[in-house]
Parts: sequence; structure tokens; C-alpha cells
Amino acid sequence: MTNRIGVGIIGANPDRGWAVTAHIPALKALPAYEVRAVSTTRRATADATARRFGIPHAFADHHALVEHPDVDLVVVSVKVPRHHELVTTALNAGKHVYCEWPLGNGLAEADALRALAHEKGVHHAVGLQARAAPVIRQIRDLIARGDLGQILSTSAVASGRRWGGDIDTAGAYLLDHRNGATLLSIPGGHFLDALCHCLGEFRELSATIATRRTEAILTDTSGTVPFDTPDQIALSGVLQSGTVASLHLRGGLSRGTNLLWEINGTEGDLVITGPSGHVQMVDLRLQIARGKDAPLVDLPIPQEHHATTAQVPSGSPFNVAQLYALLAEDILKGTHHAPNFDAAVTRHEMLDAIERAAQTGTRQQLSAAP
Repeated sequence: MTNRIGVGIIGANPDRGWAVTAHIPALKALPAYEVRAVSTTRRATADATARRFGIPHAFADHHALVEHPDVDLVVVSVKVPRHHELVTTALNAGKHVYCEWPLGNGLAEADALRALAHEKGVHHAVGLQARAAPVIRQIRDLIARGDLGQILSTSAVASGRRWGGDIDTAGAYLLDHRNGATLLSIPGGHFLDALCHCLGEFRELSATIATRRTEAILTDTSGTVPFDTPDQIALSGVLQSGTVASLHLRGGLSRGTNLLWEINGTEGDLVITGPSGHVQMVDLRLQIARGKDAPLVDLPIPQEHHATTAQVPSGSPFNVAQLYALLAEDILKGTHHAPNFDAAVTRHEMLDAIERAAQTGTRQQLSAAP
């Protein structure tokens, strides 16, 4: 590896997708990285992405990207069902890996990938970038310092944006639960990871999961697609600290509140709001009230919670760049700040417990994260 980390991105379609809207702009803004290769399933689209962003190598075969000597870090940014295959290939080649969340299509795949990553001794990260968001870092810091006193409870209502009454054809795979890209796994996984990162893991939980819609309208064809995944998730439980927690996650967008998250302590309250429950990618407003009868006021975010001072574009690339900055430090200095495959498995275990709770109607006990 040279003094810059060479990145190869699998799944960099030039016209759409998270790779070109978030990963490449984030990486281009960070001096520690250089995007050196991209691959898609068709050479024409890989070439188009390479030309658009000035990337030296383009491949239609992901094996060629993974094995290229200029690539130090492989980024897997494709649909969930292919994560296991592609991450396994990259790990077996001895490359560092950044995989989009969810890590696997279910807990078993995620656990297998974690075991292989540890066996290969490489750095690994998962795209739970809400942990790196400045607002989430500030919340975690406030709670750790005891600024709110003892945390009594936390509650949230959040909308998932997708998984509503309509969707485009490219996104229709989200409505088939077998693909592992569900309301629970994506916005649910991101939000619950941010909550647990700030407040600690769940000790026990109960859940209700329902599919209230039977089909969705395809916005680009006016056809319909079956709705084969839950669009309503209600969760309640107790954290390891004793904090009582609840979440109602809804598919689509509400005409009213789309994100309201409160954290209530003996000495103060936090209120977090935003345009949807995707805390990993939307702008969040943080307000605080401390002291009896004190009003809520906006809380500025200190510069120390910005992992990078680079000119990173706002919107989708920002928190991704925050995570990449943590991963660069891990790779170059041997630290472990970025959320890795261990963190991913912990979150998969929690999602698995939520599904069991809903299916069996029994309260589930969880172990503390290592």
C-alpha cells in the first residue's frame, strides 16, 4: 500500500445507486484515499463510471477488481443478497473490506463473514455510518458525561420513506423480505444502531410486526408489485442500563411526524427531529432542555465531532465520509474506531431477536455487546 489507500468499488453504476451518490463523492474529498477501480456486471457501465470520475481501472468481473494490486480496500455496494459472495471473495484475497449495511442476508451470513474477517486479519467496516454523524456523536458524548443525569427512558416514532404505497421498479426488490433489505433491516437497523451506540444495548425486548399494505404502485410503470414485507414495526424493551425504550417504525412517509426521538433523563431531555427515520443520511436537529421548566433550545455541534475537516459534500456523502475518515485511521494507525463486522453481528443478533419476539409473542433476552 502506498501513502494513500487504494479503493476498489464493486457496484458503481454511473446512473444510480449509493456508490455514485455517496461513496465516490465522500472518498474524493478525503486525502487518505484514492479510488482506483470500479466494477459492475457490465463493462459499459463500469467504463462510464470510470470516465465520469477519472478512475483508472474498470472491470465487469469483480474478481479482477479484488485481485488488482492497486486495490487495498474493497467496497461492496450492491444489493444485500450478493454481500456474502463478494465480501468472501475480497477477504480471501487478503483485502480490507467496507461492506454496506446489512452485512449479510440474515444473521448466519453476517456471522460467517465476521469469522472469516478475523481469520484473515484484515480491517473490516460496515456501513452503519449514523455512528459517525456529528449529531449522534454529540448525543453519545452528552450521555457519557452525565449531562442528562440518569437516563430514564427513550422513545421514538420514525418513518422509513420507502416501504410505503409506491415505489419505482429499481427499488421493488425492497418489498420482498427474502432479499434482506427490509424496513426492519435498513432504516430499523440504522436507527437502532444509533440508539444503542448512544445509550447501550437492549437487555430484553418485545415486538409487533405487521404488513398492512398488500401491494405498492410502481411509479415508473403504473403497474403494481406485491407487498411481501412488514411496513409496521413496534418495539419496546429495557436497555442494559435499565432505561425503558420504545420505537414505532412505519413504512412510507407520514403527513405528520417522520422522526421524533426523545431521550429523557433526571437532569435534562434531548429531542432529535428530522425528515425521516434514516438517521444515517438525513440532517438532524438536536435540542436540549436542562433544569426545571427550561425550554428546549438548539444545541450546536462542536467541531470535535467532525471526523474530517475536508470539504465533504453535504447530504448523502457526509456521514459516509465521516465513517471513511475513521476507517482510514484504523488502517493507517492500527486503531479500531469504525463500526466493524463485530458491530454488524451485534446488530444482526438484535434484529433476529425482534423477529423472534414478533413471531412467537414472547419477550426476548439479549446479551450485552462485547
